[in-house]
Amino acid sequence: MMAEDGVQDFGFAKRKAARQLGATDADTLPTNAEIEAALREYQAIYQDDEHAERLYAMRCVAVEVLELLAPFRAYLTGAVLDGTAGRYSEIDIEAFADSAKDIEIFFLNHDIRYEHREPRRLTHEPPEAILVFDWNEVPVRLSVYDARAERRSHTDRARLDAVERLLAESLPQP
Repeated sequence: MMAEDGVQDFGFAKRKAARQLGATDADTLPTNAEIEAALREYQAIYQDDEHAERLYAMRCVAVEVLELLAPFRAYLTGAVLDGTAGRYSEIDIEAFADSAKDIEIFFLNHDIRYEHREPRRLTHEPPEAILVFDWNEVPVRLSVYDARAERRSHTDRARLDAVERLLAESLPQP
């Protein structure tokens, strides 16, 4: 589901797979780390060249978006950062602002069309807003957090310089 259908939510994928298999014991479900390892293995076997090219292209777009959103202390997170981005993945960016309205005004001033998505309340500190937009035909999901939450974030994330290093390390071979 995650590799072929673009499902990005580990919990949703686990619940759906459990239902399809008739599993009732949640303790027997794989961990997110086990799923991520299996996803990497699947991509290496069935999508190797395509996956590497897609990941490189998505990281290039992520660099552009991180540069654009530099005033909002933006970070790359999720599948594009960890290397498991599939065919239907979005680029996940976290930004920290005094108010989500600051970023919305920034988008309006730069003529960037976006739509709101309802933040999920699965964490103790959900984003203030989620803005979704396309950048060079690649979908981007921007989670906007209060500026004070930057120090409390526990997600794996990378600033612009770290993403540029990832790109340099993974230049496509001719």
